[in-house]
Amino acid sequence: MKDPARAEGAQFVKELPERFNELGSFIREQRSSARLSLRRLSELAGISNPYLSQIERGLRRPSAEILQQIAKALRISAETLYVQAGILEKPDGDTDLSRHIFADHHLTEDQRQAMMRIYLSFRHENDDQADGVRVSSTAGGNGEPNGAGAVAEGRIAPGGSDSAAVAG
Repeated sequence: MKDPARAEGAQFVKELPERFNELGSFIREQRSSARLSLRRLSELAGISNPYLSQIERGLRRPSAEILQQIAKALRISAETLYVQAGILEKPDGDTDLSRHIFADHHLTEDQRQAMMRIYLSFRHENDDQADGVRVSSTAGGNGEPNGAGAVAEGRIAPGGSDSAAVAG
């Protein structure tokens, strides 16, 4: 009589090497897309050339720290590699762009804030349109319905409409 837990465990063990092969293939694809040689990526990531080669061939399981170094060298998010390695679960489809914006160390704080304002204005504009509220893309530009943003910014006279004379 077979032990179901043992059979399930054996299946899991079979799946792990496949996951490592997929991870290695993914890293190889990213490296090729970035037009980096194996040697150059190993230098940028601070790991040995043979070790990186073994990772790409699915022979070694890299730690989260090594994956982070590889991600940084490839200029992709570490979370992407963590998902490929099975460390994190795949996102449910609703990506958290704001988290990525604030985590990007290539941007200044002012640039992050500006990107967030733009991103949120698009989200609000699309939410308003989905709710059936008319949004003027030329007047307000900040996702507020019927040019309310333009009124608040003093570009449209209060009480006026989108066709009203511009205050100023």
